[in-house]
Amino acid sequence: MSDATKSPDDYLMISALQHMVFCPRQCALIHLEQVWEENLYTLRGQRVHEKVDVPEHELIEGIRVERAMPLWSHRLGLTGIADVVEFLADGTPYPVEYKSGSKKAREADDIQLCAQALCLEEMLGCAVPRGAIFHHASRRRREVVFDDGLRSHLRATIDDLRALLSQTALPPPVADNRCRDCSLLEACLPHALQGFANTARRNNPFAIADSAP
Repeated sequence: MSDATKSPDDYLMISALQHMVFCPRQCALIHLEQVWEENLYTLRGQRVHEKVDVPEHELIEGIRVERAMPLWSHRLGLTGIADVVEFLADGTPYPVEYKSGSKKAREADDIQLCAQALCLEEMLGCAVPRGAIFHHASRRRREVVFDDGLRSHLRATIDDLRALLSQTALPPPVADNRCRDCSLLEACLPHALQGFANTARRNNPFAIADSAP
């Protein structure tokens, strides 16, 4: 599809890519079912983003800093907002994403930041080799290098997200450690649904036992 024939509905939210990598079911509940609930972690995230949600720019020690910068990529069909983009001394954009937790590598966050970088590359016509996640709890940055592996993973995630959003059925619940901090726990009911599924398998007389040859 050419850029001229794309409608706003053809563009994916960059934030949805983060949801997709974290948990496809969470992503579907938010972006297909329009389900959203607040919890301690989402409220902390909103508090952290208060400073960077207002579009503005300033010079800090000779570095131009843009906050709440709109992003898009017509080639990838992405749109979103960067928390912060710093423009280094040579003009290279350096995206910075704010997260409320402590410093810890999270694949979903890296994918989100990489998507911002590819948007900046298309918009500004220059390479964006790296960026950073600012972890508010520890007040520390974690630099992310946008290497070929991460870029390839991003493109695969975009394809997976488009496939997910074209469906009507929700993915099955994961029912693992991710669920503990998820604000959609009550809407998703992962452990209850997993229990129902396990019971149904046990009660199915046609089920094939795992030990069967």
